[in-house]
Amino acid sequence: MRVKTTLAVCLAAMLGVLVVLQGLAAAPAWAAEAARQPVAMHLSFDRPLDASMAPFVLAQSRGVFAGEGLAVTTDAAQGSPEAIARVASGASEVALVDINELIRFHDKPDAAPVKAVFMLFNRAPYAIVARKSRGVHQLSDIEGKTLGAAESDLSLHLWPAVAGRNGIKTASVKLYKMSAAVREPILSAGQVDAVLGFSYLSAVNLRDRGIPASDLAVLRFSDYGCESYGFALIVNPAFAASRPEAVRGFVRATIVGTHLAIKDPAAAAGEVAGLIDGGSRELELERLRTVLSDNILTDEVRQKGLGGVDPARLERSIGQIGEDFKFRKRPQASDIFDDSFLPPEDGRMIN
Repeated sequence: MRVKTTLAVCLAAMLGVLVVLQGLAAAPAWAAEAARQPVAMHLSFDRPLDASMAPFVLAQSRGVFAGEGLAVTTDAAQGSPEAIARVASGASEVALVDINELIRFHDKPDAAPVKAVFMLFNRAPYAIVARKSRGVHQLSDIEGKTLGAAESDLSLHLWPAVAGRNGIKTASVKLYKMSAAVREPILSAGQVDAVLGFSYLSAVNLRDRGIPASDLAVLRFSDYGCESYGFALIVNPAFAASRPEAVRGFVRATIVGTHLAIKDPAAAAGEVAGLIDGGSRELELERLRTVLSDNILTDEVRQKGLGGVDPARLERSIGQIGEDFKFRKRPQASDIFDDSFLPPEDGRMIN
């Protein structure tokens, strides 16, 4: 009887040890599973979807974000100021905005320390889009003409710097203020001689409205001394501090998405057009090709890779904004861009 009791006790003890050991073995597996739960990140665009956002569309549809352990959702704000405000408040973890609007945002006395972490557009898309039939073939022809401009467009506020560098007398140019929504219709109707806008939006939209390319002069600010960068990814400061690997993963996925758009623009444009009500694959393909050639694949990018900035150039671009905008306290390049989330240069080069 005593032998049986002792045997039962031993068996019970061994069973208890096995249960404990199984629990210890299971704990790391449970922890690993929990670690694999995707990190939620909300991305705000500063305008409705178009082919310039193709890198993010492809990173999502091809599973690149998911491969980085991210669950990404998107929406569209009404302009860069609203998208920046969403990131500053934490409503969005990241946003794609005009970096020149971010520079102006930093002049606010209570501005959150929001920074850009990836530069998608190495050149700003600001341009004067003019009708050659109205006598505008080059920048000097704009004197004595009527130039349409939307107050909300930063191209209007960089126009004095471009004009000054090229000897244009701004007093001789009549500015016609209007809503951005009627910019292309007003130019196509001949009510103005040229408009300020984005080369990949206004010029492409005008051709879609039936104005032949041969009648359009696209005068890019970047060809006339404007050193501004363009659209950049910004990140909520608290999120960047608490989840730095998620931010790095988002940047890596953006680079992969950009490579995919470069490799096959037609497929990329088709995917974007499929997400737009009444979207046109041909129109978005023309838009994407314009963005790639004019704004993304610049000499600087081919030499140094995607996503970074030249701090000296960024400083000069801040100075150009200051020619029309009176800073309370001028921000520095280090206040605007943080390169610590970028992969090494060899991981950002164009293949």
